[in-house]
Amino acid sequence: MPINEFRAIAMFARAVELGSIRRAAKAQGVTPQAASQAIAQLEQHLGVRLLHRTTRNLALTEEGQRLLENTQPAIAALDRALAMAREAKDDIAGPLRIVGPKSSFAAILMPVLDEFCRTYPDIQPDIQLDDGIGNWVLDRMDVGFRIGPSASEGVIGRQLFPIQMIVCAAPAYLATYGVPAALDDLVTHRCSVFRHPATGTVAPWYLTVDGKLEHRPMSPAFSTNDSELELQAVLAGQAIGQLANFSAAAHIRAGRLVPVLLQHLSAHIGLHIYYGSRSAQPRRVRQFLDLAISRLLESPDFVLTGKELETALRGWQEAWRREE
Repeated sequence: MPINEFRAIAMFARAVELGSIRRAAKAQGVTPQAASQAIAQLEQHLGVRLLHRTTRNLALTEEGQRLLENTQPAIAALDRALAMAREAKDDIAGPLRIVGPKSSFAAILMPVLDEFCRTYPDIQPDIQLDDGIGNWVLDRMDVGFRIGPSASEGVIGRQLFPIQMIVCAAPAYLATYGVPAALDDLVTHRCSVFRHPATGTVAPWYLTVDGKLEHRPMSPAFSTNDSELELQAVLAGQAIGQLANFSAAAHIRAGRLVPVLLQHLSAHIGLHIYYGSRSAQPRRVRQFLDLAISRLLESPDFVLTGKELETALRGWQEAWRREE
């Protein structure tokens, strides 16, 4: 049913309920002239008279009575549905649809999601992790996470923390192959590379050289399309790799990985959170956004300071000298 017909029927029913076209117009937020015209157009469209009008009263015709009886259940059902939609907007319950990158993102998302679900147990998470670029807005997602800028237009984005790309290796690897002091030294090292799962292309290492970002292809001794496997290979001493801070930070702090070539660390991209118009979001989405931003914005769990990196490297060097 075209929307003008529905509005006309709703106006007709409200006029009968209130006993006045003028009062119905006020209740519906239109002028009396617009209300009267809507009912007249409905009568013209149906080819029957629905109301007997006088200056003081309204009376239903036989056809108007039948129309009212037949449409009242549908109008009442629609009113209930609209009321439920308004109430649901303020509920912290129901589905929460989130999209994010697959590579190493679960460990970032799950602590936030776990806290949110424990606070609001009626939330039903629906998570899709995919390294491919998709239009999450058209896919009816509530919240999107992405490394780098969003591919979707018309969304609001905020960087949560920078992605530091850190060259690092396990202590056992450095004990065997030595510590590279310059980028040219890497030609003698077993380097790992990451192959993008969606495209199959091999990512170069992103290095800061003389204050500028440089893309440097590496000759791989180990390549994979899974960032967690690359991390495990570097931890096992199979290779030296360039790892993102959210994967490497905990291992660097625990001494399981040693950062090297600190002068070439890059932070050219960041983890962003994306969402539609905040004012139109259900309360469950707004609450999740608030929690995610409060927990992840410049999170010290993932962002390493320059002092931490230098201390980690110097600590391993001092320990190695003592062992020698």
